Amino acid sequence: MASWSNGPALAADCVIFHGDAVVLVRRKYDPYKGHYALPGGAVEIGETVEDACRREMREEIGLEVRNLRLIGVYSKPDRDPRGHTVSIAYLAEADVSKMKAGSDAASAEVVGNWRELTLAFDHREIIDDACMLREGDK
Repeated sequence: MASWSNGPALAADCVIFHGDAVVLVRRKYDPYKGHYALPGGAVEIGETVEDACRREMREEIGLEVRNLRLIGVYSKPDRDPRGHTVSIAYLAEADVSKMKAGSDAASAEVVGNWRELTLAFDHREIIDDACMLREGDK
């Protein structure tokens, strides 16, 4: 069997809307320390990407997400300064009134003016794609 240990890292990110606002975290650590980002993180060995998304939302923002929908796969080799990381991004629903920052998030917030902010990584692109997915539902 082939070894994939030298391949890209795999992550799951999640977009949760509250009206037109988006749930974002302020990063506690570099890269992009202090910047807004989507909640998400690494997929662990033996875990599905969907389960990783759910786990990361519990750990990072204290939310149980439901109705996961695939937004897309983001794989540009330079999207993460730490190394080549592929992210599978999901659109989900959650009760944001129960949100609280945890693990590597300095804060978790519902951000209405996200379009005016500098976001970490390629997270603006992911949110824009999630907006198009939502528009297709109307």
